[in-house]
Amino acid sequence: MTQIILNASNRLRRSPTFERVRAAGAKAYSVYNKTLIGQWFGTMEEDYAHLKSAVQVWDVGGERVVEVAGPDAQRLIQMTTPRDLSVLTDDQCAYIPMVDPQGGMLNDPVLTRLADDRYWLALADSDMLLYLKGLAAGLKLDTRVFEPDVWILAVQGPSADELIAKVFGEAATRTRFFRYTMVELGGKWMVLARSGWSVQGGFELYVDGSDHAGPIWDRLMEAGRGLDVRAGCPNLIERIEGGLLSYGNDMSVEHTPFEAGLGRSCTIDRDTGCLGHAALVAAREPQRQIRPVEIAGAKVPVVAALWPLTAPDGQPAGTVSSAAWSPEQQTNVAIAMVGRAYWTPGTELAVQAPDGERPVLVKDRFWGRKSA
Repeated sequence: MTQIILNASNRLRRSPTFERVRAAGAKAYSVYNKTLIGQWFGTMEEDYAHLKSAVQVWDVGGERVVEVAGPDAQRLIQMTTPRDLSVLTDDQCAYIPMVDPQGGMLNDPVLTRLADDRYWLALADSDMLLYLKGLAAGLKLDTRVFEPDVWILAVQGPSADELIAKVFGEAATRTRFFRYTMVELGGKWMVLARSGWSVQGGFELYVDGSDHAGPIWDRLMEAGRGLDVRAGCPNLIERIEGGLLSYGNDMSVEHTPFEAGLGRSCTIDRDTGCLGHAALVAAREPQRQIRPVEIAGAKVPVVAALWPLTAPDGQPAGTVSSAAWSPEQQTNVAIAMVGRAYWTPGTELAVQAPDGERPVLVKDRFWGRKSA
């Protein structure tokens, strides 16, 4: 494997736990939201197997947090999302597609509602800070948009509840999915949400204050010794199996939430104030959409650019954006944007991979989900 040396500078942020990630044996590094992040602590397959059997602590400092506060905070965020924010409660998190006036995806963060005039956005890899600042300034909204000193640590895996109970008490594990509770450690209160970018179950801890992140990482690792805790990161194989989409990879501003399969997160039967409302009403019946597909043959190479899909008659049928060999499924699992004429489960297509053409089968559901 070729080692890539990053010429790091102050233009790249490092999380407060970056050195702990490096000491834990990170084998590769990437840049996400202008943040240097460590990845892979064994092989991808080893990390995958461990995530599915034990518990991992992730430094997800690349998931930059933007705070929107003030009397017009909800109005400002609502302008960017078709999801109705008026129904959220103070202990609720919500996965929200954020769109431009044409309905194109700008981001897909988890929104945490701290109060009716204060929200946190845990962002995917695109700059919503400047977009929100621009809207607020142009419309003269009474709100502040800024990056707080908040860093996210994730605890993911089947033993996540047991580890959280050891550190924060049994009551914390009663937090419902996409809800949060306040927890305390060493005199510091933090938001603990039942969420995370895996389908193994777990939590995300919003550490308010960079000075506290390192000690909390150490406490989680110490408490998890008997649980086979390890440092980890989002795993490509596991996220494809679970149908977890990567913004900028599986979807972009060129796609609507409906094309990304996020229709359930859109309120379009009434105008909630989203600037893209009219465009999304017109685009509610997509001509292409995200689908799980199985790629035949040996282990696929890395998807460094979209792989074209073709129908048996040679017509373009879509593109594959993410793919990996699944040790559990014993096949190549993949995420694809597939044309309406070809997305019926059981449809046979072909993909033009870097190592040649391969057969493709459209599946009825993602492998890590219990139902479609």
